[in-house]
Amino acid sequence: MVSGSGEKMEAEPELVMCWKDLPMELLLGILSLVDDRMVIVSSTVCTGWRDAIGFGLTSLSLSWCKNNMNNLVRSLAPKFTKLQVLTLRQNNAPQLEDSAVEAVANYCHDLRELDLSKSLRLTDQSLYALGHGCPRLNKLNISGCSAFTDSALAYLASCCRNLKTLNLCGCARAATDRALQAVSRHCSELQSLNLGWCESVSDKGVTSLAAGCPNLRALDLCGCVLITDESVIAIANCCPHLRSLDLYYCQNITDRAMYSLANNCMKSRHGLWRDDAGSSNGNDNSGLMNLNISQCTALTAAAVQAVCDVFPLLHTCPGRHSLIISGCLSLTSVHCACAVHAHRAGRASLADHAY
Repeated sequence: MVSGSGEKMEAEPELVMCWKDLPMELLLGILSLVDDRMVIVSSTVCTGWRDAIGFGLTSLSLSWCKNNMNNLVRSLAPKFTKLQVLTLRQNNAPQLEDSAVEAVANYCHDLRELDLSKSLRLTDQSLYALGHGCPRLNKLNISGCSAFTDSALAYLASCCRNLKTLNLCGCARAATDRALQAVSRHCSELQSLNLGWCESVSDKGVTSLAAGCPNLRALDLCGCVLITDESVIAIANCCPHLRSLDLYYCQNITDRAMYSLANNCMKSRHGLWRDDAGSSNGNDNSGLMNLNISQCTALTAAAVQAVCDVFPLLHTCPGRHSLIISGCLSLTSVHCACAVHAHRAGRASLADHAY
């Protein structure tokens, strides 16, 4: 700069004169402190803010929206193309329609996690769109979406091969043996699967799943009334990393299934579970941490105690219930390691006082 007398002057640094001049990093930092409703409002302030938020926003929840969620999603999807996590869970009357999910699939190709639970108005068209447009999905919750069919789910599985978490609770038409076989073929990295109340699932689907998804950590089969011991045996044989198993109301499960769980745990401790490189995984296994066998009335105390004895993280003691046996009066004598240790400690204390 040149002064009036002709002398050169140093230029002063440019100042932030108004809100629209905020650097993108600072703007996103501020917006990280407010709720998602304020983020959406902020994106309408000016073109600069809209572009900055659209480029930098990776996570968004619209579960707070009680009205007109469908149109809101359709309007936001073209603006927030960098989304990786999107929650559209509907806690009130179902609002989402296929057009909203199609908009997400058309613009948010980097989406990794999507929650569509309780979207009763969605059809197979949504799953086909997601399979085509969001192949990087690794976590999908469609629990309660009762209109989906197994054809659409099988297509989604063939496209989204990175799936690690899949919640199909209540999706009785979608979660069939045919769909589980597709998941088994294409989604080998699956770690968590919820099949609660999918009543058409049978041993055929579960055994296929166990063979194709050896990395399963959590499996919910509550209310899958057709499954028998064969399903649990397959899981015990093929899924050494399993930490949580829910068999609530699976009344065809017998002692044979429990002994299979216990025996395979003992094998792993002796180094019989080996990874692809041939190294033992025995030390890597802490085993089952949660087991729900409520209403499995065919089980006996001896078989369940055998499971409890080999999995020290299963608890029946107050405040730490991770072995759930409600509704099974024959299992009231089953006790975890804590109870045994407490009993021994009590006896030792009494012996000390006697002397």
